[in-house]
Amino acid sequence: MLLTGSQILIECLKEQGVDTIFGYPGGQVLNIYDELYRHQDEIRHILTSHEQGASHAADGYARATGKVGVCLATSGPGATNLVTGIATAYMDSVPMVAITGNVPVPLLGKDSFQEVDIAGITMPITKHNFIVKDITKLADTIRRAFKIAKSGRPGPVLIDITKDVTAAKYEYVEAEPEEITYDEYLKVTSKDLNETLALLRGCKKPMVFVGGGAIISGAEKELMEFVELLDCPVTDSLMGKGAFPGNHTRYTGMLGMHGTKTSNLSVTECDLFIAIGTRFSDRVTGNATRFAQNAKKIHIDIDPVEINKNVVIDKRLIGDIKAVLRLLNEKLEQQSHEEWMKKVEESKKKHPLTYQNNVLTGPYILEKIDELAGENAIITTEVGQHQMWAAQYIKYRNPRTFITSGGLGTMGYGLGASLGAKVGMPDKTVINIAGDGCFRMNMNEIATATRYNIPVIQVIFNNHVLGMVRQWQTLFYGRRYSQTILNDKVDFVKLAEAMGAKAFRITKKEEVEPVLKEALSLNEPVVIDCIIDNDDKVWPMVAPGAAIEECFNEDDLDKKN
Repeated sequence: MLLTGSQILIECLKEQGVDTIFGYPGGQVLNIYDELYRHQDEIRHILTSHEQGASHAADGYARATGKVGVCLATSGPGATNLVTGIATAYMDSVPMVAITGNVPVPLLGKDSFQEVDIAGITMPITKHNFIVKDITKLADTIRRAFKIAKSGRPGPVLIDITKDVTAAKYEYVEAEPEEITYDEYLKVTSKDLNETLALLRGCKKPMVFVGGGAIISGAEKELMEFVELLDCPVTDSLMGKGAFPGNHTRYTGMLGMHGTKTSNLSVTECDLFIAIGTRFSDRVTGNATRFAQNAKKIHIDIDPVEINKNVVIDKRLIGDIKAVLRLLNEKLEQQSHEEWMKKVEESKKKHPLTYQNNVLTGPYILEKIDELAGENAIITTEVGQHQMWAAQYIKYRNPRTFITSGGLGTMGYGLGASLGAKVGMPDKTVINIAGDGCFRMNMNEIATATRYNIPVIQVIFNNHVLGMVRQWQTLFYGRRYSQTILNDKVDFVKLAEAMGAKAFRITKKEEVEPVLKEALSLNEPVVIDCIIDNDDKVWPMVAPGAAIEECFNEDDLDKKN
């Protein structure tokens, strides 16, 4: 069948099961958009307010559904506006295909209007990228891009297509998507397995640390079986939330800079530390040379590059998390660590998370959201204090219900991600948590929500400051609040209403529950502006460069002073 490049692109997207694209049109992708118009009953296109919103929406769609997210932009500034979203997806191992247009081949390299080397720009932040200058290679490139994005350790792939390729014609032959198997990634020998089992059987104080790889693998059942067999407590990273239920008695809370005291102190004391699907971020380890010094360390991951990168480990198991845990579960007998579990439980009672109860605070609002929205709600966030509170105070029971920018820490990520998550999972409640500083970054995507009536709930923790930066300035910079005060006349309620959304303002605790109940009952975009104190802080905290056992809270500071 003789088709244009644009037609071949659409047919290949349909082959891959793509039902939604987030994007913004422009000159070099007009042929593609013309073809999307003809196929609008098969592939839904969501026109975002900005290309960055499109990349974050594709990312949120991918994280919520487990499928590959797709975004589309024109050349030049359209393509470069995707870069932050591509980098966000890369840092968090999100399967995404970003498609960009470029100038025709004869104009490449001549500083043509809206020409940019987007393949060169994105090389360090993609799993792979392509520039297609020959229509004979288009279909194979698209198919290969999707396979790369979702196989092994997932990640974003960019396909840059010159405009003349989208207009040229070539024979299209339909093909089934290549089946992806994870057997090739399993590098566990009998020796590896036996040595690991010996460590598991010989320990007295084991601790399991869960990262985002367990969610990507879909290994929550195998993880639960492993933890029960080992009889141990569980902590997680920001990206690992929901892999193990946050309301389980074995769960100790998040690990690291804003992890719980119980998690940080227990990891410091444990004699065997089992890291599952994680990259040992500096926000997790603190001073890496002092991390879990008393423990032997086992690292299970699909990506061998992560082994010994940040923390030196004693035993590695390379492979898909689900497959590796199945191997261990088949061989591991029931262990018992009653004394250790009792000690950890006592620590949880001694070091609970606390916040000020007599005024409106972020933690109080989040506990109400957890109570009212239900365990299947998807929570997305921006980056900062509100993000840490959302990680601490909502008990995520299921995977793919907490969507946040972990590695890159992208302010402005959450709203676009919430739109993608809701489009991908329309039957789930989706709530984005933002600080006022983050909301300003990409609040124009409220207009996208109202254009398509995508019923996300946007909650703003409005403290009129850049809260997390201010917290650091308070603790480490002598209260010199350089450029972190946002005490201006911006009215988020009026802005939201101007963009067509229902809006509320909350100033006291008594208003939280009725407003949330109404927002949850409405099938339309809602913005809730919550006025909180500008000096509320995230506790506990580990100072940068310190060991995680040196975590402190407000009471510790008061005693010290």
